[in-house]
Amino acid sequence: MAAFNLTLSDPSTFILMGIPGLEAAHIWISIPFSMSYIIGLLGNFTVLFVVYKEQTLHKPMYLLLCMLALTDIGMSTSIVPKALCIFWFNLKGITVGGCFTQMFFLHAVSVMKSAVLVTMAFDRYVAICSPLRYATILTNARVAKLGLVGLIRAVLYALPMPLLLRRQPFCANHIIPHTYCEHIAVAKISCGDITVNRMYGLVLGFVFIGLDLTLIALSYGLIIRAVLRISSKGAHQKALSTCTAHICVILMSYASNLFSNLTHRFGQGIAPHVHIILANLYFFVPPMLNPIIYGVKTKELREKLGKYTCRR
Repeated sequence: MAAFNLTLSDPSTFILMGIPGLEAAHIWISIPFSMSYIIGLLGNFTVLFVVYKEQTLHKPMYLLLCMLALTDIGMSTSIVPKALCIFWFNLKGITVGGCFTQMFFLHAVSVMKSAVLVTMAFDRYVAICSPLRYATILTNARVAKLGLVGLIRAVLYALPMPLLLRRQPFCANHIIPHTYCEHIAVAKISCGDITVNRMYGLVLGFVFIGLDLTLIALSYGLIIRAVLRISSKGAHQKALSTCTAHICVILMSYASNLFSNLTHRFGQGIAPHVHIILANLYFFVPPMLNPIIYGVKTKELREKLGKYTCRR
């Protein structure tokens, strides 16, 4: 307790409280956290390993799948280890610099993941609507360039957040009622005017996510139109089955992200521990399920994965 009080008086340190109101259950909560994190790491690293080892998988679709795996690893790793330190060892202190670094990475990786999902939707559109031109439109080099553009966009979006917060005064209250340094959660403990911080996070967040969702909806609208023009029922099923995994990933990723952002700003009636638990789900449930979904729904990847897992 003395060390905790000393940390509170240190102006260079923030205190992450974990899940307020459920401190007694932190050990039990850590079990699904740690299990989901381990499963997610194993699944995503397995995808990266199989795609790397198999020359036949060195295609745009699987390059995008590797990008998704990397963003999932980055998302969960940016928050879960620190959350487990809070749950297991009561290590709640985090330096201001460490807090802002964590904030930058988790927001940048989230926006990067959104860009990858948009590119995957475009990949499915070209594969179904222009299959004969697929090899010329989407090359590995072009996908890599699109990934680089997405990375630059993510950095430009996330970088102003810690810079804006560095200008804010933090008075006596250094306690963040969260498991990680989310932008608005940190801004709320400032004793200065955070209007710019609120508007930046809200407006640009919805501009980026809204634009990405619009592009994804447009891609799938064109896919549905093309599928409906196909007379063969078997072709219908084959075309739609190639999109099923991606649609599941999109629903998981965007639904949890939008719900977390909206409740953090407008959900005053929602209990804090409910919001924090749901916010954490976005960072460790999709990374755990994405490799499972693609492993089950993608025949070629499933076959190559079986080649390694069934080997003696």
